Order: sequence, then structure tokens, then C-alpha cells
Amino acid sequence: MRLKSYAAQTHQGPYLQINEDGYDFDFENELYMVFDGFGGVGIGDAAVERLKDEIKTYYVKISDDLNATMPLYYNPRNILEGNAILNSLIGAHEKLLSINNEKPLGQKAGASTVVAVKAEGLMILVGVGNCCAYHFRQGKLTKVIHEDTFKFHSKDRFDSKLSTTPLTAIGMYHDLGYQLREVRLAEGDKIVLLTDGVYVNISEEELLYQLNKSVLDGTERINSLLKLSNSRGNKDNQTAMILEF
Repeated sequence: MRLKSYAAQTHQGPYLQINEDGYDFDFENELYMVFDGFGGVGIGDAAVERLKDEIKTYYVKISDDLNATMPLYYNPRNILEGNAILNSLIGAHEKLLSINNEKPLGQKAGASTVVAVKAEGLMILVGVGNCCAYHFRQGKLTKVIHEDTFKFHSKDRFDSKLSTTPLTAIGMYHDLGYQLREVRLAEGDKIVLLTDGVYVNISEEELLYQLNKSVLDGTERINSLLKLSNSRGNKDNQTAMILEF
């Protein structure tokens, strides 16, 4: 299944002067990522840039070598690319954790992410923290990576700004919590990766409405989503990516 269209955008949002979000991609190796970093100026944003390079470099090294060993993690149920991206995330996590362990609390960095890898007609998605991902097919929308946040510990989803605070993150805790999902791709599918600055103020029905619009390209869809979230009081960084097959 060939990627027909790609669009991504990241922005600091209407109130913040720094963008600790980010995205990256590697078309040759069919690797796509969004990040939501934290830690502050020169900390969270720097960590995201470091994670981009480390994850891409490590993934390419393993996935290109059919005889590669899995030094950190191996699951026989996963295809090579699935194990490779998990090892890439775990390796990047352990490096950042080691750096953080040498710093005081106010200088520690971390990041949430969704990483998507296409292999053998599958889209393999791995999520950490407060990012999420959707699969759109024939007018129907399915959430495949759920945000791992305090929202699910709250009686009222609107009662606290902490509702999007991640319960796990790259670089912050000894064990890396993650979700892994596989999607068998079909003609016309769309994969959507979002940080909380986009999804927190919009409904799934509104996301579905934008994806169903045949007159919009990926960039226009993303611009509409960011504008809608901002109109409802978004105060966070924003990143979105749409892959169309």
C-alpha cells in the first residue's frame, strides 16, 4: 500500500513563545513521528530534537539488518519492524533517563510520542504518554492509540488542566509504558497522529467531519483542526500529521 499524501504541522500555539512539540519522518524507511516534549526552554525542545535523531538512527540500523539482534526487547509475535521501533524507543528512553538522573528536577526533560512504521502492508503504531492516533476508513474513525493521562482518573473530563498530564513519558521513569497496535492498511485509509494541543478541544465527530471532506488536502485539514482548537481556548503547543494511502 503506497503513501499517496503526507501532511504535518507543528506550532507553539496562540499563547506560548516556545514550541516543545515536534514531528519527523523518514520516507525511505516509512517512519513517522509526533512528539510532545516538556521541561521548558532549551530543555524540552532540545530533548525532542535529540529523540528524533536517536529513534530514526537506531530504527534504520536494526530494520535494515535481517540478522540484527534485539539488545533490549524482543517479542516473537511482532514483525522485525515492530521489534525494531520498540527497541529504538526503549534505547532513546534509557539514554534520556540517564541524562535526567544527573540533573535536578527543574532541569529534567521528557516527551510523549506516537511513532508509526509501515511494513508489509501494516501500519505499526507505538504510543507513549499524552499523544494519540486515529485510523480513518470508509467514513469511520477508530482510535488506535489512546492518550495515557490523568483524564482517566477524573470524574469530570473538564475539571482540571492536569487532564492531559501524561502518566508515562520517554526519559522520566525507570519502566517505559507504551501501547503497540497494528493496522492492516487498505486503499483510501488515513492515519492521524495528534498531540494534546490539537485533540483536547475537538471532538471525534469534528475530526471525522474534517477527514470526510473530499475538497480538503492534508494541510488544509490540519489547519482547520488547529484553528478550531485555538478558537476554543487552546493554550498548548500543537502538532498533527495525516498520512493518506
